[in-house]
Amino acid sequence: MPRHEPERTCIVTREVRSPDEMIRFVLGPDGSVVPDLRRKLPGRGVWVSANAAMVGEAVRRKLFPRAFKTEARASATLADDVDLALRADLRGSIALANKAGAVTTGFTKVEAAIGKGALAALIHALDAAPDGRRKLAAALRKQFGVTISAIPIIDVLSGDELDMALGRVHVIHAALLPGAGSEGCLARWRRLRAYRGDEGETGPLSETDAEGGMGADLGTVERASGTSAERQDLSE
Repeated sequence: MPRHEPERTCIVTREVRSPDEMIRFVLGPDGSVVPDLRRKLPGRGVWVSANAAMVGEAVRRKLFPRAFKTEARASATLADDVDLALRADLRGSIALANKAGAVTTGFTKVEAAIGKGALAALIHALDAAPDGRRKLAAALRKQFGVTISAIPIIDVLSGDELDMALGRVHVIHAALLPGAGSEGCLARWRRLRAYRGDEGETGPLSETDAEGGMGADLGTVERASGTSAERQDLSE
């Protein structure tokens, strides 16, 4: 059975929430504030609602020293540091899913997985070229019709991050297949989206897809900033 944890109080809002909706912080040996995403690090912990704005507010208002009741150095970049840690956590979960055989890569193989209806989520590199996105959106529309917006689109990791997670070079598109590891990936992706304040429903279309005539009514894609040069899948 899942371990039951008592609810915790956010040091910013004073709201009582489930630990799953919060981020635990502990003090490092040097007195710095450290995020504890897995809630396993030793020492006294304090809790903040799992939202970048709340973490930033806790730093701005110097709430960590008060909560820890001792000197606590919170970096001005703490909210961004948590975002990086959440991305690394997602990357690790994709790596585990890949080892379990729940990830397939390459445009042709991804398109085939869509055609079979065997899809837990579609993964695009953040810097993937629009053309590849449009083609896979068309394949999704053909296979899933009006239910297309129910397919999660994970496009928050760069191509380099996907390369690292999957142990391959030049990963642009991948399919997350139902089975061992897929739920963990989706849970971590949703946690990252919630932290960024992007909790709305997702679908396979970007603004570029809609401009290409696919139709904006099929869903919206969570967009992330900081893209590098667009990648083109060599198999397209």
